[in-house]
Order: sequence, then structure tokens, then C-alpha cells
Amino acid sequence: MGQVVALDSLLRDQRIWRGHGTAPAVSKQPTGFAALDEALPTLGWPEASLVEILLASDGIGELALVLPTLARLSSAGKPIVVIAPPYRPYVPAWQHAGVALSQLQILDASPRDALWAMEQVLRAGCAGAVLGWPMKADDHALRRLQVAAETGQTLGFVFRAATAANNPSPAPLRLSMTSTPRGGDVRVLKCRGGLPPPRPIALPPRQRC
Repeated sequence: MGQVVALDSLLRDQRIWRGHGTAPAVSKQPTGFAALDEALPTLGWPEASLVEILLASDGIGELALVLPTLARLSSAGKPIVVIAPPYRPYVPAWQHAGVALSQLQILDASPRDALWAMEQVLRAGCAGAVLGWPMKADDHALRRLQVAAETGQTLGFVFRAATAANNPSPAPLRLSMTSTPRGGDVRVLKCRGGLPPPRPIALPPRQRC
């Protein structure tokens, strides 16, 4: 009987992909980009999860990719915590995008302390979203962040170099970004609950962020 109960509990876990027979639950966290939402199995960011965004280079629109989400969450009174950004955020662009600056918190920390801080904020569940740049984080460190996001029911974004694509990642959603003359392209490398689309997704021209 105990094994039956354990199996039933496992099947109720929304993190388990059941194949094409059962569609995953629709996310309450749309990305703000219709083409990207349509490409994701949940029609938005995976909830209470880590989203890994791999970059060909810095400043190619990676923050613009998440600003619609940050604007919606901060306008709802949920704090946005930015931990040890590699560059100073261009606050006027964030404000123009609709981010409530009263809910924006920027924390400076060393690379090692930044990982610890991100894990603690995710686990505490006190923020709407947490942004971090763990460029040298290994699989173990990312797994801790994913577990913390699930525990705190918080959305986490981590920005890393494109070279990390060769390494495994526990993040339910993994994207890569490249710059193009018209704006930028996003490719879905991994998405829990479905298959990545075969083609990259074009984004509108980026703004300074």
C-alpha cells in the first residue's frame, strides 16, 4: 500500500512530464512576448523555478527579455531583487518599462556571497523575482538555486555565458540569446514539459537596460 501511495503522490507532482498525453498547466507568469509564450509548454515562465539565460555576449537585450515580467510583479507590490549585477542597471529604462522602483532592490556581493544570497532570497519566498549572474556556478550550485526557488515559490533568473550550454543544468527552462541587427534571437534549449522549438524566436529591438 505504501508503494501505491508513493506512486500516486509522484503522479500528482506537476514537475513530472507525462508526455504528449497531458498538457502542462498554463503558467501565471507570461513572458510579455507572445512568440516566446507560444513556444513554451506552459505559455509562460515555469512557475517557482529557475530560468537560465545563456548569453553570447553582455548587453544584447537580456534584461529587456525579463522587464515585462518584472514590471508586472513589481506593480503588484512584489519585490524584485537584483543580486550582484555585472553592470549598473540603467534605472530610467527600467522605470520606462513599468518597473516600480519602490520594489527594486539591488544587492552588491562577491561572486561566492552572491550565490549564497540568491539562494537565501529564493528560499525565503519574500520576492516576486530574483536575478543573479552566477557565471561560474556548477551543476550543484544551480540545483541548490532550483530547490530554493521551488521551496520559496519564487521565480529566479540566472544569466550565464553561452559556453555553459555544454554543461548539464537542472533549470526547467534554458534559453540562449544572440544579438541580431534587428534586435535579438532567443533559442529554447530545454523546456520541461515539452520539446524545444526547432527555430529561434525573434525579439523586438532592444533598449538600453
